[in-house]
Amino acid sequence: MSGPHIVVMGVSGAGKSTVARVIAERLGAPFLDADDVHPPANRRKLSAGEPLTDDDRRPWLAAVRDGMRERDRSTGSGPGLVVACSALRRAYRDILRQVERPVFFVELGTDPELIAARLAARRGHFASQRILESQLSTVEPLEADETGIVCPITLPASEIADEVLAAL
Repeated sequence: MSGPHIVVMGVSGAGKSTVARVIAERLGAPFLDADDVHPPANRRKLSAGEPLTDDDRRPWLAAVRDGMRERDRSTGSGPGLVVACSALRRAYRDILRQVERPVFFVELGTDPELIAARLAARRGHFASQRILESQLSTVEPLEADETGIVCPITLPASEIADEVLAAL
């Protein structure tokens, strides 16, 4: 097995999907947007501006982890899966690490004003900008024993991808 799974993490509006797609493209790796595996009940809550509970998140995180496990089973070598997933708490990241390959986290820093502006301009996404405050209070930054890097969201996605590839 070669190449870790890469999880681009951060609050809604940080640019996870954009950054993860650029990384996946550069690595020739498959991409998974964790938003695509949210159950309908989670989507309804987020659309209404209701923060998710840990009970809401558990099956969703398990589905993301299972996507990473499927990549482990389907290929003996090559890049891991590149995932865009909030992974705001250590406990959530612990679930995502329950795979065969190492997991490398890319924490997108928080700039509340910039994120609020991005959320206000975003169209067609199910998550309401009313969840931002809850997400900002939930964030647990990467700890020293977690493999990954922190990147400022003020950088263009291509520069964040450059930093990630250099770190790998």
